[in-house]
Amino acid sequence: MGHFINLLVFLSFSLSFCLFPGTGCDASVMIASTGSNKAEKDHPDNLSLAGDGFDTVIKAKAAVDAVPSCRNKVSCADILALATRDVIAMSGGPSYAVELGRLDGLSSTAASVNGKLPHPTFNLNQLNSLFAANGLSQTDMIALSAAHTLGFSHCDKFSNRIYNFSRQNAVDPTLNKDYATQLQQMCPRNVDPRIAINMDPNTPRTFDNVYFQNLQKGQGLFTSDQVLFTDTRSRPTVDAWASNSQAFNQAFITAMSKLGRVGVKTGRNGNIRRNCAAFN
Repeated sequence: MGHFINLLVFLSFSLSFCLFPGTGCDASVMIASTGSNKAEKDHPDNLSLAGDGFDTVIKAKAAVDAVPSCRNKVSCADILALATRDVIAMSGGPSYAVELGRLDGLSSTAASVNGKLPHPTFNLNQLNSLFAANGLSQTDMIALSAAHTLGFSHCDKFSNRIYNFSRQNAVDPTLNKDYATQLQQMCPRNVDPRIAINMDPNTPRTFDNVYFQNLQKGQGLFTSDQVLFTDTRSRPTVDAWASNSQAFNQAFITAMSKLGRVGVKTGRNGNIRRNCAAFN
């Protein structure tokens, strides 16, 4: 069970790695760092990625390549996309068709992560700008943000909301008071930076629309989560999906299909890795 949870956590983060304008859905996050290159996976923003997730994708690639007729025909990028779909379905979310044929990327650097992932403090304009740069709408962005129904976060990613939000308010006033107290208990000042908590306080191992119900109650962990409800431009979508899981699931499938087409590598821009953790 623990192995499944770690894989689920890893793949909830993997949704973000298609947002890189320069790399896209190319399994660049799978590459291990070397003495001469610090890879994406070792950027500080990616330290929450569970090692079991990497191991599972690597093992899946090895199993495929163990079949002579399949060897060197399936990319790590496609395996990652399929695994993401399967774990979402296994955790209670929707299943969907995955478009295949991606090649693996030829570059992976920690420096490439800077400014490419949604930041926990982003407001709606910043979120929309980042996603729009990759052909994704506000509706797509809200649907994909619900990946935070799974996984965990280290305390330092949201500590400003519970200790030093502003001069007027030490605690973010949009944060549910009881939830804020719980967060302070789990993440006291000067807590070990390795401590992490569930991003969804109610159903952390289930992919569901409870994420949106949490936002209605002021239980969004990040500012970038809660703003989807506090901003009147996005609140109607949150309210609609909080009460209609089927509508949310369909919107998520649509958004994932669009996300899966971002930055796809073809021709000389990629290849099929023999080992997902290393370039050929």
